[in-house]
Amino acid sequence: MQHFALTIIGRDRPGIVSQVTEILYQLGCNIADSSCSILGGQFSMILLISNPAIAKIEDFGEAFSPLEQSNLSVFIRILKPGGEKRPDLEGELCMISVYGADKPGIVYQVAKQLGDRQINITDLNTKLIGDDQQPIYVMMIEAILPEGIDVEQVENWMAELKRELQVDISVRSLVAMEL
Repeated sequence: MQHFALTIIGRDRPGIVSQVTEILYQLGCNIADSSCSILGGQFSMILLISNPAIAKIEDFGEAFSPLEQSNLSVFIRILKPGGEKRPDLEGELCMISVYGADKPGIVYQVAKQLGDRQINITDLNTKLIGDDQQPIYVMMIEAILPEGIDVEQVENWMAELKRELQVDISVRSLVAMEL
C-alpha cells in the first residue's frame, strides 16, 4: 500500500483540522501519523496518510480543492516504502527546554551541540511568548540520548552554551509510561 505525506499551510482560523480530516475521511484515508501547529499566524499540518485504493497522487483528483479555495496551500508527495514507519530509536528520552531573550542562533547552537554528539532530535518547537516590551523565546526539544550518554552529561554540555547565549537551558529525563 502506498503512503503519502500531505502538507497543509495557510493563515490560521478555526475549523482547518476538521475540514482536512473530513476530506480524508470521505476519501477513506487512514492517518498513520500527524503533526500540526501554528507558526506565527500560519497554521501548518503534515500528515502521513494511506488508502489501499489510492496508488498515485493523481488518484486524489480534486479532493483537496476546497482547501485551496479557502486560501490553504496543499502539497502531497509519495513516500518511499517504509517512510510511514517510525524507526526504532533506542536510548533515553529527554526534554530540553530553552528560555531567554530572542536572538539569532539559539536553535542552531543547541541543535549543533546535540548533532555533534549523535543525539537524535525527535521533536522541536519554538515560540515567542510574553509581550512586545519583554518577548521571551521558548524552545522545547524532545531527543533520544544514545547509549553511553545521560541527562547529566547533556546538562554539562549545555552549561557553557547557557552562559554564552544568556538563556536558561534545562534537561530532564522523560520516563515512558505504559497505558
